[in-house]
Amino acid sequence: MRTPRSQEQTRQVATRVQHLRFKLAVLLVLCVLPGFGGLRMWLGGGSALPLWGYGIASLLAFFLYWSDKRKARDETWRTPEKVLHAIELLGGWPGALIAQQVFRHKTRKVSFQLVFWLIVLLHQVFWIDHLFLGASLAHLSFL
Repeated sequence: MRTPRSQEQTRQVATRVQHLRFKLAVLLVLCVLPGFGGLRMWLGGGSALPLWGYGIASLLAFFLYWSDKRKARDETWRTPEKVLHAIELLGGWPGALIAQQVFRHKTRKVSFQLVFWLIVLLHQVFWIDHLFLGASLAHLSFL
């Protein structure tokens, strides 16, 4: 038989649901540019590589975070942070973001989060440049 929830427990559940909704909204907003850019590229007669790349890299990132969290609990050899960041840079940041929230992994380490969010920002700037600025930033030559 289930015991009734206290007001505090109900409030905690409501807060968690609110946070989850906010996190999902952030994820969706962040995925708009890469998703739209990849679709536009593919439907415009170009390559579907960005779409496949984000999908495959995100699955790999999710698996690596899961594996690293398990290894952290078991106190065995861990996945190096540079490997996690490399897969994020290759397009796996959406999967990494989901994994961070699902597994509550790498969310409190400020130095890790700083690099992670810089990678996300880099992807956003790339797609803004590609979609709205005619890839003008990509054509700059740094002398």
